Amino acid sequence: MGTDFKSNDELSRVVAKIQGGVLAVVCGLMGGLGLFFMTAWLLLEGGPKVGSHLQLLSNYFIGYSVTWKGSLVGLFYGALTGGILGWAIGFIYNRVVGIRGR
Repeated sequence: MGTDFKSNDELSRVVAKIQGGVLAVVCGLMGGLGLFFMTAWLLLEGGPKVGSHLQLLSNYFIGYSVTWKGSLVGLFYGALTGGILGWAIGFIYNRVVGIRGR
């Protein structure tokens, strides 16, 4: 069923490093599409005051608004932010694994 490891050293050697580029792409897609769909959902839902909380992102993402044009801008910014965060997580994780492997 499982693999029996003789020591923690052997387990440390088996731990795989994360592909930072792949993690960046996946997190970028999730961030971009997530923000796009959240904005589109609010626009389709409608109402008198659409997306007042999500509109606060315009303080950080220049050009973003809860509009159809803003959803495309949000797609870009979400992908950029998600990609940077994904790459940073992979980079830090790989550094920690590298230090533990020594």
